[in-house]
Amino acid sequence: MSAADLLVIILDLILRHIPIVYEEQFQFVQSISVCNIHAVLLYAATDCSVWFTVTFTFDRFVAICCQKLKSKYCSEKTSSVVLATVTVLSCFKNIFWYFMLSGRYWLMNEPWFCYLTAGVRNSRIWVTIEFLHNILTPGIPFMVILLLNALTVRHILVSSRGRRRLRAHRRGESRRDTEMESRRKSIILLLVISGNFILLWAVLMVYSIWARMYDLGYEPFYLPWLLLELGFMLQLLSCCTNTAIYAVTQTQFREQLKNALKYPFTTIVKFIQ
Repeated sequence: MSAADLLVIILDLILRHIPIVYEEQFQFVQSISVCNIHAVLLYAATDCSVWFTVTFTFDRFVAICCQKLKSKYCSEKTSSVVLATVTVLSCFKNIFWYFMLSGRYWLMNEPWFCYLTAGVRNSRIWVTIEFLHNILTPGIPFMVILLLNALTVRHILVSSRGRRRLRAHRRGESRRDTEMESRRKSIILLLVISGNFILLWAVLMVYSIWARMYDLGYEPFYLPWLLLELGFMLQLLSCCTNTAIYAVTQTQFREQLKNALKYPFTTIVKFIQ
């Protein structure tokens, strides 16, 4: 998740804006077909970021709700296979951007960073393909995450009631239930990451689907251009906050961070002594 989010920040927030900010210095890119390759890499990294969030949610669901499957599924080997599969499928899925966009940058401060010809923009085939792209990312991940979260929360609540009733009949046992505390922390982390993802992606998803419906001739209501700019900003923000939330909420990470902050002072104290 962290690697995919970092790639999105580099490819979208940094590399996409360099030819726009330094227009005169990057005039040569208009004669080189690099923007369509950039688009494939960018959208593949974005898909990885989204679907890694889905796989993280599914991993937590299995770890909490499926104890029999947990020992087989929750392993480094399975994680490697899942991550590799998602990465390969994301790259293949976004190859069509290479043919849809032109190879030169559109040197204006607009969300579209590659020049899009009028023939492609007005083609129903390409509009339909892009509409399906927006459904697959992030439309379907929205539904999958909400479903898995609902099942996980339901399992946690049912298990909590059962454990409380069972522990109520046992005397002399500590009231602190470390197992339920661990599950509670996991579900809080899961809900924060998935909720953050859904909220920050919602604006861009709604605008993208509306824009494609508009291109297909269906005009349900008017959405201002500012909403698209806001959607892009929030989508990029989600790539920053997910990694930060996941890191800060981990006990081991916090301990390592405390040790790193204390290290200069402990070194000085040892030197003085």
